[in-house]
Amino acid sequence: MPRFAANLSFLFTELPFLERFGAAARAGFTAVEYLFPYDHAPDEIAAQLEAHKLEQVLFNLAPGDWAKGERGLACLEGREAAFHASIATALTYARASGTTRLHLMAGLGDRRDGATLLRYKAALRQAAEALAQEGITLLIEPLNGRDMPGYLLDDVPFAAALIKETGLKNLRLQLDLYHAQILHGDITTVIERLLPMIGHIQIASVPLRHEPMRGEMHDAYLFALLDRLGYNGFIGCEYHPEAGTLEGLGWFAPYRRP
Repeated sequence: MPRFAANLSFLFTELPFLERFGAAARAGFTAVEYLFPYDHAPDEIAAQLEAHKLEQVLFNLAPGDWAKGERGLACLEGREAAFHASIATALTYARASGTTRLHLMAGLGDRRDGATLLRYKAALRQAAEALAQEGITLLIEPLNGRDMPGYLLDDVPFAAALIKETGLKNLRLQLDLYHAQILHGDITTVIERLLPMIGHIQIASVPLRHEPMRGEMHDAYLFALLDRLGYNGFIGCEYHPEAGTLEGLGWFAPYRRP
């Protein structure tokens, strides 16, 4: 049966961030993820995980100055020092929370520009090597241009080719089925072809990014497919509830752990 992680940047936002951990546990989740933990001290995060017996499965390295439009530092010229510092900071949070997967946002840039692509590849190597020393997997995630215009990593086959090219043993694909369906469609074939390099999966309905089991994808079929293929990782619930988090959790009832 699939294992689901509540994304606390999207779910339970009716509550302050640190209160969302308990809400997720009471709703039946055994694991959580979120975008960024950096507004709270590492020990505050760790205390919530321990108090509610939750596993922390994922968060992102710092994206740079979000308010000024940065969506990751990896490909940006002149931001190398900030990127290097972001690795050390993320590792501090990972150690405190026991997180073994970190997502690296590529940043806004044109992957067809040689210099930009070289910077991104160098950043991947730097981050992967630092994380490998701590037994942590580095994830990269293709995002669709409707939600993230100008994002460098905007193609699933390109991301897969990049993972093969670098040969970094702890570099894996974060496959968000919402983004992949918008980018390419044919999501069943995408999953079947790329499963060996997938390190994490996320879900939301297409096209409106609400709860699963609505929209154009057959989510129950995809969950069963992942079971048949032997996927044993987590599925992150990274969707915007249409009318409140608890009100929209009917889809989760068959998968809720006792």
